[in-house]
Order: sequence, then C-alpha cells, then structure tokens
Amino acid sequence: MFYKILKNFFLKKNVTKRLQNQQPLLEHQKIETIGLLVDETYFSNTASLVEAILSQGFRKEQITILVYKDKIKSKEVISEPFLSLKNISLSGEINKPEVVDFLEKPFDLLINYYDVNKYGILLLSIKSKANFKVGFDTVDKRVNHFIVKELVDNYKEFTSELFKYLKILNKI
Repeated sequence: MFYKILKNFFLKKNVTKRLQNQQPLLEHQKIETIGLLVDETYFSNTASLVEAILSQGFRKEQITILVYKDKIKSKEVISEPFLSLKNISLSGEINKPEVVDFLEKPFDLLINYYDVNKYGILLLSIKSKANFKVGFDTVDKRVNHFIVKELVDNYKEFTSELFKYLKILNKI
C-alpha cells in the first residue's frame, strides 16, 4: 500500500511536469487512424464503444485499443493490449512493448475514454504521439484538445456528439 502511494506521488509529479510543457494543437488533418484508451476499471463495455465508432464509417483496422485496469486478476482474460499501474515505474517508464508501440503511433485521433484523474492513465494520454486528443470534461483540461461533457456509461451519446463536432471541425 505504501508503495502504491509513493508511486502515485511520483507519477503525479511526472504528469504535472509534462502538462506544463504540453504544446498546443498545430495540425489540421482528416482522421484516418483512431487510438482508443479505455479505463476498464469503470467502463467494461469496450466492444460496444468500438461498435459505436465503427457505425460512424470507420473500419476495424483503423482503430487501435489500449485497456488500462487498476488491478488485473490472475485468471482474468483481456483480449486487447492492456496496462496496469504495475507496468509503470516510479519515473513513468513503461515496460510493455505493445503499450510503447501504442504510445509511439501517431494517431490522427486519440479518444481518452476515462473520466477519473488517475496518474497512470493520464501519463499514457500525455505520452501519446496522437495529433488530436478527445476526452471527458472531468479529466484535467490540459490533457485533451477537445472535451465532451457526457457520462462514461453513455457511450452512444458520447460518440454521436464527438463525431458531430468532428464533422463541424472538418476532421472527417
């Protein structure tokens, strides 16, 4: 327990430092690839969320998913690449190659599908090389370029609002 508190303290320092150096959005391009970062601690309906995105005219090959969970049970099976607080060091380094690949991929759109400020998942969002980041209003405002005010459980409303505004912004 003490280690978890210590780790969260150092991750908070790391996230705060990175947020101060955050650069504003400069590119204006059409969305071809989507990264989806989901906190399955509070939202376990990732497949339905992906279906809602696919219904907006995207293909499955265009979407890459990364799942974050606070605790992974020993017999739990997760079909998507995943990460937990265990995989993040005190300095914010990540030791899973599939997660590093996700963070290095320059997505046109990163959907941060979580509504609780957890420093592990905030660090992932900040480290991502995505061009345009979208998330919820309850998360630190400096993380995302575009914010949707909705509840996490209302994934259909979230996707319809998101894609409505992406059309207005001429991103799709």
